[in-house]
Amino acid sequence: MPERRTVALVTLGCARNEVDSEELAGRLAADGWELVEEASDADVAVVNTCGFVEAAKKDSVDALLEANDLKDHGRTQAVVAVGCMAERYGKELADALPEADGVLGFDDYADISDRLQTILSGGVHASHTPRDRRKLLPLSPVERQAATDVALPGHGEPLVELPDLPEGVAPVSGPRAPLRRRLGSSPVASVKLASGCDRRCSFCAIPSFRGSFISRRPSDVLGETRWLAEQGVKEVMLVSENNTSYGKDLGDIRLLETLLPELAEVDGIERVRVSYLQPAEMRPGLIDVLTSTPKIAPYFDLSFQHSAPGVLRSMRRFGDTERFLELLETIRGKAPQAGVRSNFIVGFPGESQADFEELEGFLTRARLDAIGVFGYSDEDGTEAAGYDHKLDDDVISERLAHLSRLAEELTAQRAEERLGETLEVLVESVDGEDGAVGRAAHQAPETDGQIVFTTRDGLVPGRMVVAKAVAAEGVDLVAEYVSEYGARHGEDAEDAQDGRQVAGEEAGR
Repeated sequence: MPERRTVALVTLGCARNEVDSEELAGRLAADGWELVEEASDADVAVVNTCGFVEAAKKDSVDALLEANDLKDHGRTQAVVAVGCMAERYGKELADALPEADGVLGFDDYADISDRLQTILSGGVHASHTPRDRRKLLPLSPVERQAATDVALPGHGEPLVELPDLPEGVAPVSGPRAPLRRRLGSSPVASVKLASGCDRRCSFCAIPSFRGSFISRRPSDVLGETRWLAEQGVKEVMLVSENNTSYGKDLGDIRLLETLLPELAEVDGIERVRVSYLQPAEMRPGLIDVLTSTPKIAPYFDLSFQHSAPGVLRSMRRFGDTERFLELLETIRGKAPQAGVRSNFIVGFPGESQADFEELEGFLTRARLDAIGVFGYSDEDGTEAAGYDHKLDDDVISERLAHLSRLAEELTAQRAEERLGETLEVLVESVDGEDGAVGRAAHQAPETDGQIVFTTRDGLVPGRMVVAKAVAAEGVDLVAEYVSEYGARHGEDAEDAQDGRQVAGEEAGR
C-alpha cells in the first residue's frame, strides 16, 4: 500500500482564499493525500496566507509560526506558505521566515502534490521571485480567455479529464473548471466568478499579485454550483475582486444579469448572494435582478471606501456623498429590506478634517447593515505610498477609533430598525452551547451579523425558514421561528418573493 500522507489546510483572509484552499484540497485528494482538519494531525501544514494589509500579513506570519511550533511536539514535519502573501513576497518571505519549509506561489498550485512531497521528503523547492501578474494576461480583456498558460487560482487548468477521482472531489468539466473538495460542512459555500482586477485604486496592491481581471465562463460557474448543491450546499456566494465587471472579457458586461437567474434555478440551492460590487459600475439592470429575482439575496456589498470627493479622486475612485446616497435610495426603493455593507479607509493622505466629517455624515445617513473601518497604511508598490501630505499615526488612530465607535452605534441602530421584519433565514448551526444560529438575506457569512433563534426546536442546519425579528443584540438579531420557507423545493417561488416584497414595503413605511 502507498505510504499514508496527511495534509491540513489553514486558511486566512477572504472568501476567495477559502475557494483557493478547497481547490488545493481537491488537487491533493485527487493525488492520494489524506486531508485532516488539525495541523497537529498532519504531516504537512499548508497555510493559505493573506497579503492585503499589515494586520492580515501579521496574522499570516503568526499562523506560520504557530504551525512551525507543532514540529517540536506533534506529527507535523513541514510547514508551507501559499496564498497572497506567499505570492506577493516569495523569496523575500522565505528569507525573512526560515520557519516556513516552503513558500509557494500561484504557479505552483497545479503541481501542489509534487511540491509538498518534495518538501516532506527533505528536498527544497526554490521560492519564486514575485512579478507583476497584471502583465501576464493580454492588455485587451477579450483576448484573455485564450491565455490558458497563466495560473489562475479558482479557474482550474485546461485539463480534459482526470479519471477515478475520489469521492467528494469535484470533477473537471469545461475548459477551465477546478478540482475542488469541501473543507467543511457549512450549508454556505463561495464560488469564484472571476479573478483579478483592472481598477487601479491608488491604495491597493491586489492587482499586482492577483493579476488582471478575467471572468470564468458561465457554464463553469453553473457546473460548480450544481456540484456544491449535490454536496449539501444551500447558499452560494459569488466572489471575485470585482463582480460588477463580470463578462466584460466575454463580450457581455451584462452577463451577470442573465447568469444570476440560472444559478437561482439550480436544484437544491436556496439562496444566491453576490459580493464585491463597485458603486461606480452598478447598472439599473443589475439592481433590478438583485432586488426582484426569487432566491437572489437583495444584498449589496458596495465598496465605497470614502465619500468625500477629493479623497475618492486621490484614491482613483469615483462618486461622492450625494451620488452614493442616491444609489442607496434607488436600491431601497426597489427592496426596502435590502442589506447593504461597505468598507471605509480613514486617514488617507490629504484627508482633511472636513473630509472626515463628510464621511461621518454619510455614514449617519446611509443606514448600512455592516461597516468595516480601516486606518490607512502604506502598501508596497502602490501609488499612494508615494503621496505627500501623509497624516500622523496618532491622527489616523484617533479617527479610526472615533469612526469605529460610530459604526458600531449606527449598525446597532440599523439592526433595531429591522425589529418586526419577516426574514428568510438559512439555519447554519444548531448546538447546545449557542442554540440555533443562522443568517438572513441581509447578512453575509463572516463579515456581517447573524440571526439567533429564540428556540432550536425543529430547526436543522441547512434549512431555510421564515422568522420574525423580535430583539437586537448589537448587529445581531434575535428571531422567532415562524414557518418553513415556502420556496424551499422550488414551489411557490413567486409567492415567496411577493411576500418578501410586501414585508419590505411594510417595513419601509
